[in-house]
Amino acid sequence: MQRIHVIGGGFAGLTAAVTAAESGAQVTLHEAHHTLGGRARTAEGPYRINEGPHALYNGGPHWTWLARRGLLGPVAAVPLLEGTRFRFRRDGVSRRTPPLGMLRLARRSARHAPVDADYLGWAGGQVGEEGARAAAHYMGVALFHHDPGSLSAAFVQERFRRAAALPPEARYPVGGWAQVVDRMAAHARNLGVRVETTARIDAPALAALARTGPVIVATSLDAARTLLDDPALTWDSGRTALIDLAVRTRRGDAFVVSDLDAPGWIERFSAQDRTLAPAGEQLVQGHVPIAPGAPKADGVARAEQLLDLGFDGWRDRVTWRREALATGRTGAVDRPGTTWRDRPSIIRGDGVFLAGDQVAAPGLLSEVSFNSGIEAATLALKAAERRTDTGADLRSA
Repeated sequence: MQRIHVIGGGFAGLTAAVTAAESGAQVTLHEAHHTLGGRARTAEGPYRINEGPHALYNGGPHWTWLARRGLLGPVAAVPLLEGTRFRFRRDGVSRRTPPLGMLRLARRSARHAPVDADYLGWAGGQVGEEGARAAAHYMGVALFHHDPGSLSAAFVQERFRRAAALPPEARYPVGGWAQVVDRMAAHARNLGVRVETTARIDAPALAALARTGPVIVATSLDAARTLLDDPALTWDSGRTALIDLAVRTRRGDAFVVSDLDAPGWIERFSAQDRTLAPAGEQLVQGHVPIAPGAPKADGVARAEQLLDLGFDGWRDRVTWRREALATGRTGAVDRPGTTWRDRPSIIRGDGVFLAGDQVAAPGLLSEVSFNSGIEAATLALKAAERRTDTGADLRSA
């Protein structure tokens, strides 16, 4: 069988490489950075913050896949006590409960939500405008989009049902996502995958690789568009201001502050995993979606307002701080009239396949990367077999 090349060592690329290698293929993984992981990296040092908020959902497809291979590792659930420290910003003040309409909407099946309608309009017809708008804003936690109410009702409701499930589906890899990445990378190497870091692939290099076997491009969609010289590789995503803080521990701090006046979310990640920060300190991460063209400062200011509601005196307790802007790195969002099937196809032709979180694959957040990585690897294996069989036939003739 011909060698399969995977470009990009993030979650999608590692999933594709492992899948192909487990089927007996020779695989080379090319990663431009010094380390693997992509957006699933975890910072080094005393504050082990993920590169953006990350959680595994225990009802998702990659949960079982990782567990069967011994790659899941220890995970933490939301502590029962911390669940009582969930706060909602409503009408500018902190409240302990969301509107009743939002809770009613969480029980509505996604099967009844139309693809062609916008979420706010459909949900408003179900439970009224207050509950619909609160639910749309709550979904900033899983969509990273400044206006979830404008997206497809079917798309948002499917994710709202999972993000608002009780008990919560979210689980957190102990030590950060880098622990999962390290286990996946070790498993790939044990399967014989050749891992080449600091290996930046350009268009001519990709063309040369494609002559030796199938290629899976597991990069961001922006990078894939340039690499494949294909302007059609576009899809809507979110734009989010990120703020990471370490603060000295204080009793009574909120676990989560969810903004129901506009999309925004603050979470104390060290509440469920104390290994993420030194003793006596708490690690807090916030993300606030902002509109195209809006400055990062707008999102940071709103995050600070949420911190004021849940973390008394936090400014005097800060021991470390970092801010960032995530643009086009927050996964695909589907507009009314579209589904995941309308996104850029995994099959690009001439033995080239696409994987990542903005391509034609189902799932919530990282599940899209996982599902597309599996599918791309499966298709690449079939392509490699066809090439090998054709070559054998020619040699025989």
